[in-house]
Amino acid sequence: MTTEVATRPTTGRRLLARPELGSVVGMVAIFVFFFAVADPFRQATSMGTVLYVSSTIGIMAVPVALLMIGGEFDLSAGVSVTASALTASMLSYQLSLNVWVGVVVSLVFALGVGFLNGFLVMTTRIPSFLVTLGTFLMLQGANIAVTKHVSGQVATDNISDMDGFGAAKAIFASSFDVGSVTIRVTVLWWLLFVAIGTWILLRTRAGNWIFAVGGNVDSARAVGVPVRQTKIALFMGVGFCAWFVGMHRLFAFSTVQSGEGVGNEFIYIIAAVIGGCLLTGGYGSAIGAAFGALIFGMTNQGIVYAGWNADWFKFFLGVMLLLATVLNMWVRRLAVRR
Repeated sequence: MTTEVATRPTTGRRLLARPELGSVVGMVAIFVFFFAVADPFRQATSMGTVLYVSSTIGIMAVPVALLMIGGEFDLSAGVSVTASALTASMLSYQLSLNVWVGVVVSLVFALGVGFLNGFLVMTTRIPSFLVTLGTFLMLQGANIAVTKHVSGQVATDNISDMDGFGAAKAIFASSFDVGSVTIRVTVLWWLLFVAIGTWILLRTRAGNWIFAVGGNVDSARAVGVPVRQTKIALFMGVGFCAWFVGMHRLFAFSTVQSGEGVGNEFIYIIAAVIGGCLLTGGYGSAIGAAFGALIFGMTNQGIVYAGWNADWFKFFLGVMLLLATVLNMWVRRLAVRR
């Protein structure tokens, strides 16, 4: 008579199974590369800029990663950021209201866009790629058309002297010094959102639901997972973070260009993919998305610090996406074989 003794996975195998492993390797490689070739990159003050750029991408990359783990995409995420900022700015300025009124109304608007995306995807069964592409086009056109109609130009009016601006800026767009490095408050918010996203995925029932609906929606529904509510909530999560980043942009610059945000949705998705999320859903992590955003920030600023032609940035971004995808697939296969 033989007995089988269950063995616990080794530490190495557990590490290989983590979705963010590939992004950690990539992050270290990018850091070492630019540290070697770009003198300004080695300065402590430059890290503040790298972290700031990474945080504005990373805040959005977290909900986008959760949505991708849940098996869906949101191509309207980039213009939703701009739409939220425009709503808050124009409502407050044109009606001479406290800016906090515009902030609250724009939050309702952003959550409404997220709910509409999720509701249409679940009701019509049309792929989220097409539904959110339609939302993207509508918001892009409305952002420019409404702004021109209301303000007579393609940018909103300056709201820096309006009631409530100082308090809102302290929350969404302030900064502080750590030694010689200036840290923007978005970095702290970014870390908080990553922690919340990680807690949801790994420590809550909702996290199990997200992985389940992304892995096999029919099986998830069969075992009682609330598929409809879970996916709508994920889209609304993207809307919430789009509102948050929009408020940062508004109170950081006091005005908003109506054409901003186009193309950023792909950057958020790329950060999530570099961080280990699969395009097919059911796999990924919020921490990985944070590392993906950090890779983006280091590459974005590293090219500038190295004095290279910025026109090559998208080329390097494409190379990183391909390499990250291949590396993530290789790591997963290696973990399975072991």
